[in-house]
Amino acid sequence: MLGRNARALAGRVFTPPAKLLLRLGVGPDAVTVAGTTGVVVSALVLYPLGHLFWGSIAVAFFVLSDTVDGIMARALDRPGRWGAYLDSTLDRFGDAAVFGGLVVWFARGGDSQLTAGLALLCLVLGSLVSYAKARAEGLGFTADTGIAERSDRLVAVLVATALVGLGLPDAVLPVVLALLAVASAVTVVQRMALVRRQALAAAAPVPPVPPRAPDA
Repeated sequence: MLGRNARALAGRVFTPPAKLLLRLGVGPDAVTVAGTTGVVVSALVLYPLGHLFWGSIAVAFFVLSDTVDGIMARALDRPGRWGAYLDSTLDRFGDAAVFGGLVVWFARGGDSQLTAGLALLCLVLGSLVSYAKARAEGLGFTADTGIAERSDRLVAVLVATALVGLGLPDAVLPVVLALLAVASAVTVVQRMALVRRQALAAAAPVPPVPPRAPDA
């Protein structure tokens, strides 16, 4: 996936800063909170003002720098469940800010109700994608599947928004958002189908074991 390749590149780029922060006594949780704050502020300030290119660049920087906390946790040999929980929870704030900022701009300054509606639809469906996985894992199933994971959705919307900010026709963004909405809906269905198969398999009766024949 493109998103995973970007994460791998970010891992190499941000390893030196991660080590520097550790030497300065900064913890991974503080970096997680700071990265999410950067995403939220960038999206909710720059997008509504119409700075689509620089808003996307700022959001992308903070999203990629979010790998710093993982590097730090691994260096400290404590990648525990709390860090994963905090990271996943704050990711929802970042996603809401990105699509929410686009909704505000295109509903007001951008003067495009269609694009605003599609951005809102992507926000809702993206939340359902994440919920479908989280709820499955809470019930003891796995739902790590689908054609539109979070990293893929973010890369697509940030690239499209940045290009429109550079002068591409405004029609590019609603097309990308519509495709993202469809892909997100398909991902929800894929995850539901996977969990259903696991649930049916778990509920299937275990065939009785035939009695063992006595030794001759």
